[in-house]
Amino acid sequence: MTGTKILIVEDEKPIREMIAFHLSRAGFDTVEAGDCAQARRALADEQPALALIDWMLPDSSGLELTRMLKRDKENEDLAIIMLTARTDEHDKVSGLEGGADDYVTKPFSPRELVARINAVLRRSTVSSDEKIVAGALELDTAGHRVNAEGSQIKLGPTEFRLLQFLMTHPDRVYSRTQLLDRAWGINVYVEERTVDVHVRRLRKALSGHGADRYIQTVRGAGYRFSTMAD
Repeated sequence: MTGTKILIVEDEKPIREMIAFHLSRAGFDTVEAGDCAQARRALADEQPALALIDWMLPDSSGLELTRMLKRDKENEDLAIIMLTARTDEHDKVSGLEGGADDYVTKPFSPRELVARINAVLRRSTVSSDEKIVAGALELDTAGHRVNAEGSQIKLGPTEFRLLQFLMTHPDRVYSRTQLLDRAWGINVYVEERTVDVHVRRLRKALSGHGADRYIQTVRGAGYRFSTMAD
């Protein structure tokens, strides 16, 4: 995705410059920020497609910045990957539940980081122009919108991609591994637990219209989308 603008939010200048160097070599345009305040200004001025946000920042945590951005209407479609040395599963889940689309632990290889960025950007980009209707939901792939009973439902790019896949394959059960391969993409470095986090986010977004019941858990097997009662 040559020319796509990436915001790098990292307070350690050598790491930030190293990331920028490798992303530039991969064809991305980069913008740098050393703290949350700089990141907010860069987001307003540069409007990047994706932000790499370090967990530990001098003026606030990257997790708090991520949560704030996802609450902001102007940045709700921004794809976010968190960068951190924290490897505990609880921290990973906190990052994902805070609104991040992916989580990369330090140290990481530039090749892996570029692969993760491309995977998240692919999930955020929709090329089809069809509308999918199921029950109370209408999904507009061209406009990247989901409506329920005339009201728009705000979804992050990963939740949108997951819902799109499930709505186009209704009444079929998919394991976490299958969802990773089909909704996230083959060769994407994402843990199976990530699926559960995004399913919870998706259900929460749909719950205000009673459509969360369409995302059904099949114990021991995975998930399915169905407008029929579970």
